[in-house]
Amino acid sequence: MAEENTTPDGAAKPGTTGEGNQPAAAVAAEAKTGGAPDRPARGGNRGGGGGNRDNRGGGRDNRGGGRNNNRGGRGNNDGGEELIEKLVHINRVSKTVKGGKRFGFAALVVVGDGKGRAGFGKGKAREVPEAITKATAAAKKAMVRVPLREGRTLHHDGTGQFGAGNVTVRSAPAGTGIIAGGPMRAVFESLGVSDVVTKSNGTANPYNMIRATFAALADQSSPKAVSQRRGKKVTDLLARAGGSAAEVAADAAAVTE
Repeated sequence: MAEENTTPDGAAKPGTTGEGNQPAAAVAAEAKTGGAPDRPARGGNRGGGGGNRDNRGGGRDNRGGGRNNNRGGRGNNDGGEELIEKLVHINRVSKTVKGGKRFGFAALVVVGDGKGRAGFGKGKAREVPEAITKATAAAKKAMVRVPLREGRTLHHDGTGQFGAGNVTVRSAPAGTGIIAGGPMRAVFESLGVSDVVTKSNGTANPYNMIRATFAALADQSSPKAVSQRRGKKVTDLLARAGGSAAEVAADAAAVTE
């Protein structure tokens, strides 16, 4: 049987598994590559798939960058202004639990633009920096505008009360400076007032002092606002305070808000 399946040259007959049945091109390809040509191609395709995975990862990084930028844009509520931040008070509280004591912090912050706008806020957290960040964000949202005379002092005297705190604020001539205690000084410095005389009675609680101070500032009004409300001219209102016509005209021209 073996003699029937072989040729005199030793090559396999048609229908057997020898090299004689394979085309010459396939034999040449195997001789050059040293194996089946399909396996390296499949490996190359898998490698290409890995490249696609890297691209998908890059897409995720790009999406993450976009999210961070959006968060930063939403956090800029001050409109790009340079705000003055004053830390007024930090209070530490502790809670006794089964494993020991758990500490927390409360911060009181005053924020202003130095041009007649100011606000205060408080924040609570387990860490001091986080509490200050919360208080600053709350103060930015609660900013109010106070009319100033010549951009340096108040238009008139006023009083404010909150709880046991009672404060008095008075306008002052140029060169007086800020005569005020700790929490009240922070308010006027952030507000942009450079000449003012104040007095606080009844309490030393910084929260009550700050609230009483803002209550007094909320009652401030300018001659321009009063003239618009009453339908009169600014010169008519200032003339009732006395002085020559030239002085009244100069004061009326200096009123900007």
